[in-house]
Amino acid sequence: MSFPPRVVGVNALAFVAGLVIVVLTVVSVLFILVLPRQPSGLERLSLLVTSIVRLLFVGLSRLAKTYETKDAILAPTAPVALLAQLLFWAVSLVVGFALMLVPTTHSFWQGLTQALTSLFTVGAIHVGGVANFGIDIAAGATWVVIVALQIAYLPSLYNSFRLRESLVAMLESRAGSPAWGPELLMRHQLVGITDTLPDLYADWEAWAADVTESHTTYPVLILFRSPEAWLSWMIGLLAVLDAAAMQLALSPSSAPSQARLCLRMGFTLFNRIALSMGWEVDPDPDPDGRIILAYEEFAKAVEKLAGYGFPMERTAQEAWADFRGWRVNYESSAYRLADHLTAPPAPWSGTRRHLRAGVVEPHRPPHRSPGGAVQGPGKRPSFVNPSRGRTTRRSRRSEGL
Repeated sequence: MSFPPRVVGVNALAFVAGLVIVVLTVVSVLFILVLPRQPSGLERLSLLVTSIVRLLFVGLSRLAKTYETKDAILAPTAPVALLAQLLFWAVSLVVGFALMLVPTTHSFWQGLTQALTSLFTVGAIHVGGVANFGIDIAAGATWVVIVALQIAYLPSLYNSFRLRESLVAMLESRAGSPAWGPELLMRHQLVGITDTLPDLYADWEAWAADVTESHTTYPVLILFRSPEAWLSWMIGLLAVLDAAAMQLALSPSSAPSQARLCLRMGFTLFNRIALSMGWEVDPDPDPDGRIILAYEEFAKAVEKLAGYGFPMERTAQEAWADFRGWRVNYESSAYRLADHLTAPPAPWSGTRRHLRAGVVEPHRPPHRSPGGAVQGPGKRPSFVNPSRGRTTRRSRRSEGL
């Protein structure tokens, strides 16, 4: 049976269009699930699905009245994004193979039925035209391979998540929850363990290197939230970097060299994640450039550190230039990421568009000694970072957030 040239041309065009869709989908799957490097180019189309899912959950979370409820609503974002990504690939393959079947089925809708049964069942339904077993087999085999890759992909994600969260959980006793850089230094001075700071900076340097590789290779990991509402991997890193920058600025001769190394790897992590998300990043910021954190906030934190007896070689005014020179490297990316993830509103972490209130102070249990005496203030610091909303003291039900 012969067909008019116009029909033959349309069929050929449909086949080519379907082939292009299938090839692009397979390439996207390989780049996201197999190739260990930052997604770029065609494979970023699949990441658009993740962004849409995040926006839907962020919109839903605006109904929450407490931060704990908001965090619970946002928690499923990453798992749902993974399912949506898989569904996107399935739809793309079905449409692609349906178009490739048009020359034999002579109908896109009949090709759609055949492609659906080829991908998701054993065998295929031929509702019109000559059976095309080659495309049927290719469709079924492609989907089986994609599902197998996705299954193998999940343990890698969980392992990266587990490695990330282990150090974040350990930071709660060192820097409070939500974590804050000055609080980290205060606690270490309060209980006399400042000698452990070099090891802490070294651990976080190695941690930042691991997270840089995993979270830029598999961007969906960024959306996986910590098991506890007031813990956050990026707020924890920001606190460690602020503590390192303060120690280097206030005590340059006695600060450990690990602090400098931790800072460099830390702001590399923030900036590479920002670049992977398509945000603009200054690769070489001016050390004398302006930062959002005000000098007055820094000076009050230094005053509190002095009240705990933290060793200092400089005043707040003398240390400000060096602290600002370090913070300008990571502040912009960190603040934007904190807002993007609706991270806990810790001091010195910027504002949140999707929260109704301002900064929440780190929670600190009283430091007691045998005999009932309370060493140190026995309460969390009253100083917090000013915000566009009202400042709140944190309770475990933090109303108003």
